[in-house]
Amino acid sequence: MNQPAFQAHVTNDPMFAENAYTLYRRDGGACWIIDPGLPPQAEQIIAFVRRKNLKPQAVLLTHAHGDHIAGVDEVRSALGPMPLYLAEPEWPMLGDPKENLSVNFDMPLTVGSDDLHDLVEGDTLELDGSNWRVLDTSGHSPGGRSLHCAEQGMVFVGDALFAGSVGRVDFHHSDGDRLIENLHTRLMTLPDETRVLSGHGPETTIGRERVSNFYLIHGV
Repeated sequence: MNQPAFQAHVTNDPMFAENAYTLYRRDGGACWIIDPGLPPQAEQIIAFVRRKNLKPQAVLLTHAHGDHIAGVDEVRSALGPMPLYLAEPEWPMLGDPKENLSVNFDMPLTVGSDDLHDLVEGDTLELDGSNWRVLDTSGHSPGGRSLHCAEQGMVFVGDALFAGSVGRVDFHHSDGDRLIENLHTRLMTLPDETRVLSGHGPETTIGRERVSNFYLIHGV
């Protein structure tokens, strides 16, 4: 019997329009919480998880900028202990408002780093019977990661790639050449129909970005 497809429930904060995702296959099943950000996202995520009777397995962070981590502590406190996944180069950012850029918007924040696990390029994580591969899409930030599931035809890319654009590379820890190289070697090698779920803005596809994204064609 075929299993149901994964669903990505989106919440969005009013300040930066950051997309946080609750990824799950079925009501009452396992879920991941990806990039819980600024209020009211954590409250909305907690309510959704409880309404659907989901069982959170982990919080996963595509990167550690403030608008993607602000809700981590609240979600983990309300929904019970769960591991936190983030690429090791960004671990120090969790406790440093300058490095996670939250000081830039006058809301300096830090989040807990207990039960912290690395997201290693090429590793796979399992959720409710499907494997998700970790891709190095750093450049916008030092350890940016994407999560791709070939079976589901989905990839969560954080702020590496947007519909019609790419992540900013004017931060002190950004590297534009590295970002573009990673996008070409990690994401543009995926099938055209792959759904791209970004950290900001609407969903797109690999095929659409391959032929129309100015920055992928001309660089940053």
